[in-house]
Amino acid sequence: MSNTVEAKLGKGALIPASAVGLVGLIIATAIKGRSGFYGGLLAQALVVIFFAVHLLVSKYSAKMDPIGVMAMAMLSYFAKIIILGALFFLVLANIDEKTLNRTAFGVIAISVTIAWLSGEVRAFFKLRAQLPLPKTASPITPDSED
Repeated sequence: MSNTVEAKLGKGALIPASAVGLVGLIIATAIKGRSGFYGGLLAQALVVIFFAVHLLVSKYSAKMDPIGVMAMAMLSYFAKIIILGALFFLVLANIDEKTLNRTAFGVIAISVTIAWLSGEVRAFFKLRAQLPLPKTASPITPDSED
């Protein structure tokens, strides 16, 4: 397993997100049956893929200049939103409520998102990463009057 910052953040986020998703799947299946299971499974998969793409983009754009990083982040964000919107449209248009429970989907998607973000923040604070300070040509000192 890789020891990069992104791998540590991904592992720190994936563990709580998977645990919350599994509990959600069990509850949704118990309450709504097969449609709850499918709704919860789709929600968990989409959330994990959505956030994993973010970690991959940050990994590959780490050595780019700041303008390139911003362009890459915006491109990945808009691509994810468009793909997610298209997927939601396809699901709503083609899959019946009896096959995929939308309430289970929504509740589990929100729960897994909160768990992922909480785990990622916790992992980030455990990293204690040292950020490089900008190099200055000369120390800044106040001008003295003679």
